Amino acid sequence: MLDRLGSMLVKEFLQLRRDRWLLMRLVLPLVIQLLIFGYAATFTVHDVATDVLDLDNSQASRALISRFTASGRFRVVAHASSQEQVTRDIDRGHAVVAVVIYAGFQRRLQAGSSAPLQILVDGTNSNTALIASGYIGQIVATFSSEVDAGLQRPGSAMVPPPTGIELRSRPWFNPGLADTWFFIPGVIGSLTLLQVVTLTAFAIVREREVGTLEQILVSPITPVEFVLGKTIPSFVVGCVTVSLVSILGILWFGVPFVGSLLVMFAGATLFLLATIGLGLLLSTFSRTQQQAFALNFFFVNPFFILSGFAFPIAAMPRVLQWFTLVNPLRYFLVVIRAVFLKGVGFAALWPEFGALAALAGVMLAVSVLRFRASLQS
Repeated sequence: MLDRLGSMLVKEFLQLRRDRWLLMRLVLPLVIQLLIFGYAATFTVHDVATDVLDLDNSQASRALISRFTASGRFRVVAHASSQEQVTRDIDRGHAVVAVVIYAGFQRRLQAGSSAPLQILVDGTNSNTALIASGYIGQIVATFSSEVDAGLQRPGSAMVPPPTGIELRSRPWFNPGLADTWFFIPGVIGSLTLLQVVTLTAFAIVREREVGTLEQILVSPITPVEFVLGKTIPSFVVGCVTVSLVSILGILWFGVPFVGSLLVMFAGATLFLLATIGLGLLLSTFSRTQQQAFALNFFFVNPFFILSGFAFPIAAMPRVLQWFTLVNPLRYFLVVIRAVFLKGVGFAALWPEFGALAALAGVMLAVSVLRFRASLQS
């Protein structure tokens, strides 16, 4: 058996070596997608197009506007002359945010009373709108506290305000709140899922499509040896993918790795076995590579969306949360992010390892049984 399996593996690796375009398709997309996610995938908002309508035109109003431009988050594109111009600019997409400062703004501040400030936000892109609104709240709160502190300077006749609560936040595991530290470990799992499932499904379907599957199966090689010969190279490619993307993320983007390599590759092994089982299962339902591609798109994209890569699973509807329970990428993202940023071990990640082991066992068993049945049909 080992001799036949060894011959099968030599054949597969020689085929990978001879297909130079295949090697390019394996490596180049990894690098390109890593760079795209590393630089483009971010929750941080910069240079939000902003309209300003200053009806007070005072020192205080100009000081507040300067806070917006100095923050680097907002870019003033127009100083509007009327409310109608503000509405028109937002309707046409020329501005995302509008700041309206009413007349009497400085006089109200100096009198110690509230000074209304209107903020209009284009909610077409709800994510940008929410983040920009948060930035605005921080800028206005800081400006308001500084105005209060100026009114309470020594010699002022006003009564000092009561002592309040001072909030000091300390983010753990990601002190700078860098989005890259969150996304790059997720990219490792997502790219591995896409690549391994595609390789496994297409490798078997290609043999069936060109008519060599029957020739191989009438040889002394058993169906189990054939499946192992086709899936072990996918497992090796998956390990190389995890290693390559991890190294690029650490060296190029500066993502820290504080955990154990043993824990990471133990989780990667279980994840790869589950994805290989999925790819093998898809191959049993496909007669051509076009069908395999369609099935691959149908399954991999929902797995990606329902993995917690960018959208919290807890915020999804209850029914979709149930679907995530059979998604191996969900558990692997928890493992790899925890290993990269938190340095936790098996003791904290045993639920994820248990779920990955169960999914790998079930998917491989069902896939092998289904593959045997497909050979007889």
